[in-house]
Amino acid sequence: MIELNGNSLTIEKVWKISQGEKISICPESMKKVKASREIVEKIIKEERVVYGITTGFGHLCNTRIDKSDLQRLQVNLIRSHATGVGDPYPRDAVRASIVVRINSLLHGVSGVRPELIEALTALLNSDVVPHVPQQGSVGCSGDLAPLSHIILVLMGEGEVLCEDGHSICPALPALQKAGLKPICLEAKEGLALINGTAVMAGVTALALYRSMHISKSADIIASMTLEMVKGSTKPFDPEFIALRPYPGMAQVAENVLSCIEGSEVRNSHIGCTKVQDAYSLRCIPQVHGATRENLNHLVDQLTIEINAVTDNPIILSEDKIISGGHFHGQPIAFAADYLGIIMSELANISERRIDRLLNPLINETKPFLSVNPGVNSGLMIIQYTAAALVSENKVLAHPASVDSIPTSAYQEDHVSMGSIAARKAGKIIEHTAQVLAIEWLSAAQAYEFVKPLKMGNGTAAAYELLRESVPALEEDRVLAPDLRTAKDLLWNNSLFEHVERKVKLV
Repeated sequence: MIELNGNSLTIEKVWKISQGEKISICPESMKKVKASREIVEKIIKEERVVYGITTGFGHLCNTRIDKSDLQRLQVNLIRSHATGVGDPYPRDAVRASIVVRINSLLHGVSGVRPELIEALTALLNSDVVPHVPQQGSVGCSGDLAPLSHIILVLMGEGEVLCEDGHSICPALPALQKAGLKPICLEAKEGLALINGTAVMAGVTALALYRSMHISKSADIIASMTLEMVKGSTKPFDPEFIALRPYPGMAQVAENVLSCIEGSEVRNSHIGCTKVQDAYSLRCIPQVHGATRENLNHLVDQLTIEINAVTDNPIILSEDKIISGGHFHGQPIAFAADYLGIIMSELANISERRIDRLLNPLINETKPFLSVNPGVNSGLMIIQYTAAALVSENKVLAHPASVDSIPTSAYQEDHVSMGSIAARKAGKIIEHTAQVLAIEWLSAAQAYEFVKPLKMGNGTAAAYELLRESVPALEEDRVLAPDLRTAKDLLWNNSLFEHVERKVKLV
């Protein structure tokens, strides 16, 4: 069980909770939450005019709300803002969003009751997952539409995802089955729950976590290709790499050398007449390394965001209540766009290595690694698949964060489109994993023509893992299942974990 206190959430913890780990709440944080709520109650009692507490929202910020209508105001806010459309977010993304929202509220400056945080915690720990359509947020004032769909369930309204992750059912029976009761929102609470970046931050955090692992697996796969096309390991020499001292570059070079260590394939062409390799081979440390460097930077950015307050207004004290812009998703919009660009480039260079493995104008084996070319096409068309995914990534990598359309009658005249950037990044990462899986399949097939020479310690482990599920191609067959299997092994980090048991990887 992971304890939340508002300040110590990490990308890894978000990942674990998204996969089902339960949470608890720090008692000291709840004391701050209670104190903040007492200020809200006093404002209501004194009938002071404070945005979001005793007024309408957005363009209606100057409309004062009667004390008797404050509860109705919050309920109407959630209902009116639940306007999402499109396919639902997967279960892990919704769980990640909920934990980020809880963590923000634990700073004790949002004015919600402790009971509300307890209800959100119970929702998460009972694994009741709201049905949240992916489209409808412009990333400012936070993720209004998707968060409203989450809070609807807390109220006993809306819909939840069934255990299959796709079909939906009414929220109230699902709450009752889990032993939970709907909660009635009080003044300020509806706004505090939906006015923030929890969805875009949660989705981006999961995408970033996957990217960190995929980037490490990419080193293993690139090592296989380098070995199979008889590339040189000189550009990976530590003394050479140290002349451009990026830590990520050094890590990638170290991984490649570790994977190829002990390779008879490598030893078979030492002293050959080839002067230098193509960029997609000798620049692996520079390209993969740059990916690592920038992913690490994004971890720092996301860690700030998932531990931040993104509500509005902020209750710092009884006499200091500030209506500002912490809900604006620009930091996440930039980060998610950046993540998409970083990972699309990892797919770009992988696709070029795939071509070097399959292309009969370049490789030293049979065309498209077919045992009987002509009658068989071999792996010719999986390069088409890689090319299609890489091309689509280039379209998706266009930044969403450079766009803005005014909303709420010009009151909200600049928005971030951060949720769009987060969703795009997720698609790019999935495409990149599939492209790398295609390279893995191609490199493994190339080894069938190199036997009986032994592979390196790490590359042999990668080959053996794949061959447990995907046999070598001797006669043309439907390759789509093979592509899925390889991608799944990469996606769930089985490749890296398996090879790491054989050789040292960083």
